[in-house]
Amino acid sequence: MDDGFAEYVAHRHLRLCRMAYLLTRDWDAAEDLVQTALAKAWVAWRRIEGNPDPYVYRIIVNTHASWWRRLWRGEVPVETMPDPADPRDQAAAVDDRTALWTAIGALSPRQRAVIVLHYFEERTLTQVAGILGCSLGAVKSQLNRALTRLRVDPDIRTMNLEELQR
Repeated sequence: MDDGFAEYVAHRHLRLCRMAYLLTRDWDAAEDLVQTALAKAWVAWRRIEGNPDPYVYRIIVNTHASWWRRLWRGEVPVETMPDPADPRDQAAAVDDRTALWTAIGALSPRQRAVIVLHYFEERTLTQVAGILGCSLGAVKSQLNRALTRLRVDPDIRTMNLEELQR
């Protein structure tokens, strides 16, 4: 008997994958991350009281952080060189988005988690603190440090960081 686990997964899987993608920036890694998190949640499912989202989000964030610490983040060989940037506005927007995600990817796992949960998952800072299992002050501090790092990044300095959600 799954006590609602299958129903939870059916309703939340896409949302969890989206959140995991925003952390990993890779769909395959995001799906692996969600599957790992759901396997961990299944083990504890009967002990979870109330809304399981904070518990599952916390598993995703913590698992991603442990994976991130083990990864080598060096050069990635490619078969062909990328095409040169197209001068059209649409290409510039893609370049801006790529630069933003590169800058977000350079943040620590905790700072990235705060940015993703607050701006992209539209969680309040209090909810983020609950998901991450830390104080509201720690979340505000991590958010401030993350935004400070993003503001001084030369590749995204001219962007409006308040539009992170878009």
